[in-house]
Amino acid sequence: MKLFFGDIFPEVKINEDEQTHILKVLRMKSGEELFVTDGKGNLAQGNLVLEGKKAILNVLSIKENLPQFSPKLHIAIAPTKNLDRIEFFVEKATEMGISEITFLQTEKTERKFLNLDKIEKKMISAGKQSLRFHFPKINEMVKLSEFLQNVDSDSTFVAHCNENLKRINLKEINLLENYTFLIGPEGDFSDKEIELLASINIKAVSLGDQRLRTETAGIFVAAWNYYKMI
Repeated sequence: MKLFFGDIFPEVKINEDEQTHILKVLRMKSGEELFVTDGKGNLAQGNLVLEGKKAILNVLSIKENLPQFSPKLHIAIAPTKNLDRIEFFVEKATEMGISEITFLQTEKTERKFLNLDKIEKKMISAGKQSLRFHFPKINEMVKLSEFLQNVDSDSTFVAHCNENLKRINLKEINLLENYTFLIGPEGDFSDKEIELLASINIKAVSLGDQRLRTETAGIFVAAWNYYKMI
């Protein structure tokens, strides 16, 4: 399947960057079959029509409201200082069906600004590569305290490295329809933040005996959830 990103409604339109890729990189020809998704669960199928510098889809069929992955996973993660590492997390988590990503500003978060346009392009590329029709939602960076105002403690978990505090094993978590996982920054959540999370009944989780980097922890949780989808 040759899958590209674009609009489905009110009319099917291939994204401009995708058109450039079709024309100048892939050098596709009129008549070739391709598919377009809007990342919202809709998929158009048809044949390519080239008109000058434009790539247009001659639509043959549209499928709406394709099923989403279950269970849904929302990872709230503190961005790493090295942007490449957080982009790597976004790419791999997208491939494994994550539903939503929020970037957390914590006491130890070193990066204060993110280029979300660049991150979203990485996400879209990974979504197409893995043949996803529902792309994850990418949220702006938010302070931890603000993020916690809208969470359900029954389905929210935090992975931290404080071995002196009680942490449950991932195997102990019951099967739910939705999960939210908080992943701390390089240097982990502060003691104050961990106490705050415990005070609102957010359960702490151990990801194993080894200390994982921030992006590795995020990918680990995404893989754990992906296993539940299979």
